[in-house]
Amino acid sequence: MDSLIKNDEHISNRINNMGPYRALRDRVNGLGYLRDEPLIPYLELDRFGSAALIRTFDLRYDLISTLVERWRSKTHTFHLSCGDCTVTLEDVALQLGFPIDGSVVTGISTISMLAALYYSLLGVSPNDAESKFTSLRFSWLKANFEHLLINAIELEVMCAAQAYIMHIIGGVLMSNTNNNRVHLTHLPLLTDLQNVRSYSWGFAILAMLYHELYRTTKPNAIDIGGCLVLLQSWALYRMSFMASMEYQSGYGGSYTILIYHLMTEQHAREGVSYSSIRDM
Repeated sequence: MDSLIKNDEHISNRINNMGPYRALRDRVNGLGYLRDEPLIPYLELDRFGSAALIRTFDLRYDLISTLVERWRSKTHTFHLSCGDCTVTLEDVALQLGFPIDGSVVTGISTISMLAALYYSLLGVSPNDAESKFTSLRFSWLKANFEHLLINAIELEVMCAAQAYIMHIIGGVLMSNTNNNRVHLTHLPLLTDLQNVRSYSWGFAILAMLYHELYRTTKPNAIDIGGCLVLLQSWALYRMSFMASMEYQSGYGGSYTILIYHLMTEQHAREGVSYSSIRDM
């Protein structure tokens, strides 16, 4: 009993003197509205059906911050006592259901005749206040596509589906510095909804996450983007001891970065799924 009390006091002292550990904040906007029923067939066709279910999520920023501290950009892995492990394309496919092969998800740096592009794909064009000519506001997408008319024709349903996919991309899967916007570079890829699933969205999502992990290793970084839902679910699945930590910590659900560091140091070797580990 005395040893447990001493250990508890030791952890409390470490918490009060956290030192260099950073608590990153997120840039995830999420999905601002529910998709209408008529959109479901198009979302399923394009392989965005599972991602459309990610309405709300409880992100553990302390856990994510801990993972960033262990990220090694040269190897694209998290450095643990048992070896190096990382999020893989297999994880993306299993957890999000996106294809990991196919055409590369890329875009053009400049888009001519923006108004024509908006009208051809979305059926409506934002004014200058709503568009920065490179991105679209989530608030504009919600205002124009949240509710379909009961007698909406197929073209209107397709436009709403394209708008919702844009919201999913910018709000959940590949969030970046445009916290309340999605970049237009993805819009031309949605021109043919029959062809959307031919792109390797899984590869693009993972590449974006790697980029954000690299960026946030810099000391002055204060926030993180990318698909944090994927990162957290991967960590809780591959390191099962993290999932039950709330029942073990004894701190009333307060998950500090320090506790996550201690748990990772103490339990990584016994609790990490070896399918994601690279031996050192």
